[in-house]
Amino acid sequence: MKKAIIFIAVAVAIAGGAIYWRLHGSAGTSPNVIQLYGNLDLRQVNLAFNGNERIETVEVKEGDRVQEGQVVGTLETKRLKATAAQAKAKVEAQKHVFERLKNGTRPQEIDQARANVNAAKADLTNSRLNYERLKKSEGGGATSRQDLDAAQAAFEVAEARLRVNQKALDLAVIGPRQEDIAEARATLLSNEAGYEVAKQDLAYATLVSPTNGVVQNRILEPGEMASPQRPVLSIAITDPKWVRVYAEEPDLGRIHAGMTATVTTDSFVGKQYEGWVGFISPVASFTPKTVETTDLRTSLVYEVRVFVKDPADELRLGMPATVNIGLRTED
Repeated sequence: MKKAIIFIAVAVAIAGGAIYWRLHGSAGTSPNVIQLYGNLDLRQVNLAFNGNERIETVEVKEGDRVQEGQVVGTLETKRLKATAAQAKAKVEAQKHVFERLKNGTRPQEIDQARANVNAAKADLTNSRLNYERLKKSEGGGATSRQDLDAAQAAFEVAEARLRVNQKALDLAVIGPRQEDIAEARATLLSNEAGYEVAKQDLAYATLVSPTNGVVQNRILEPGEMASPQRPVLSIAITDPKWVRVYAEEPDLGRIHAGMTATVTTDSFVGKQYEGWVGFISPVASFTPKTVETTDLRTSLVYEVRVFVKDPADELRLGMPATVNIGLRTED
């Protein structure tokens, strides 16, 4: 009888321990901590020139540390500078055209047009008097028909010249058409936009690091042709790093983005790194073809990314790590 009681007590203890491990087995020694295991990973940035030109310099090599905004490479700029200078000259020329039309006719030009009209009037008067004099003397035989015709033609030409000069004076007084001014302004804006594009292309000839990190790969070399589709360098972002861990489905409801965590490694015994949960996968990493029982459902695991601060850059890519996620008291 005593043996049966002892056997039952041991069985109950084992069952209770199994249930507790199932619920809190990943929690280490505390029910308020979820303990997960994974490996260090790094985010990587591939840097490429935003232009098609031959590479002039690559300033860094594998293993070099780079800072945000640091120049890491340049392109040849001879053609780009010439294009920018040409675009700038077009802008300056069109500015003068636009200003001339906007300001209208200068007073001196109006005075000149009025003087041309007065000269044409005087010429017309002289031509008319000469024609009338020859016409009166035609009957007495003093004037030939040829001279009379020439005088008449000169008189008609003078009349036409006066009309032309008068129209020119009218146009000078009215000034340029609004449509011409609008066209000149639109052309100026187009040229200015082209100049901005040329300046931006020239700026793109300098490649800068967008973040602090370490150069992982130097892919292209000086003399090679760069393009937006061909990365020149790959840079590993060293701060923050992150640990890829996997949480079981029962723990999924207790973990949420933004929770604080600590990260430890075997390489630095006793040292903890501060971190936080930054990503929880919305889908399971390993899903059975058919889920029919609760036992199978709880076998699902979900990827969790825990970001970690490593200012001393001690953690290395692929390093095994232990993550402890502290739960709130109500979790």
